Amino acid sequence: MSQNNLPRWATSIVLPFLNLLSALLVAALVIHLMGENPGESLKILINSAFLNGEGFGYTLFYASTFIFTGLSVSVAMQAGLFNIGSEGQMYIGGLGLTLVVLSLDKFLPGWLLIPLAIFGSAVFGAAWAFLPGYLQARRGSHVVVTTIMFNFIAASLMNFLIVAYLIPIGGQNPASRVFETSAWLPRLNRVLPALGDTPLNLMFPLGLLALIAYAIGIGRTAAGYQLRAVGFNPHAAHYAGISITKTIVIAMLVSGALAGLGAVNSVMGSTHYLGLNFTAGAGFIGIAIALMGRQHPVGILLSSILFGALIQGGFDLSLEKPGIPPETFIFIQGLIILFCGAMENLYAPLLAKLFVRRKELA
Repeated sequence: MSQNNLPRWATSIVLPFLNLLSALLVAALVIHLMGENPGESLKILINSAFLNGEGFGYTLFYASTFIFTGLSVSVAMQAGLFNIGSEGQMYIGGLGLTLVVLSLDKFLPGWLLIPLAIFGSAVFGAAWAFLPGYLQARRGSHVVVTTIMFNFIAASLMNFLIVAYLIPIGGQNPASRVFETSAWLPRLNRVLPALGDTPLNLMFPLGLLALIAYAIGIGRTAAGYQLRAVGFNPHAAHYAGISITKTIVIAMLVSGALAGLGAVNSVMGSTHYLGLNFTAGAGFIGIAIALMGRQHPVGILLSSILFGALIQGGFDLSLEKPGIPPETFIFIQGLIILFCGAMENLYAPLLAKLFVRRKELA
């Protein structure tokens, strides 16, 4: 049995679990070398991220953004594309929703303004992903290269626009003005007071709906079949009458729109203004989430919650354990990306041998 013939449950559950466990074991070793107790540190992290109501609210808040960036990368992967540009697309999506809000928040009620702003974020994110998709489909320019370049362009463009046009007169902070309250997303602690005073908002249930839509769209529709066919074997898909160019462009548009939606959670749900570097690497974390979650909706959700827990629990752990700097958890995220991405099949040969031996004994 080759590693490609492993049962689906083995590749979807066992391999990601082993990869995650490997990353955590290396992280535990590093914490031990810092002079701290890994078991005690893990206990603090779990208590802060899951067992404390307010902490769990923050975990889900961070996860809300990661759901959309993880979906963004996953949709592109289904078409055989590696979209590394979710960070830039999320950045431009934040610009789109901000332009809508700043233009209309003094005139429109929230029930109308919020959907328009969310739509604006998706449109701007999709627009920023269009050119890399078009260049890949029509000119053969590799989407990995173009999306990386577009990340840098987006960061420079946003820096210019915020500093030159969006800072209020007399303002010192490189950010837009604060949105009117009509543009603030409703928070879930109104209906779930156990979550405490956290910024967890409407984007979390919308993220769950996006996961359901993704599952249905990819697995149950003709468009999803065409997307997966192009990703699996573009030559066979071409001979089956599927337009490769159209499929690639549409995949990148959807991917960019999802990345743009990732901006809504922090900009409209927490800070209520557009500032520099608000993405905080969420687009890149989406790559790890898509890889670790195997582009499956349940895997994406669980991976998003895991990374949200690392951020929330890591923040409290660094407060209680000054010997563990906050940067340690960026290192842990990198380990997870390493084991679940570049080394995702590390344990596949061993598992394949175990399955062969099991068959022989049976």
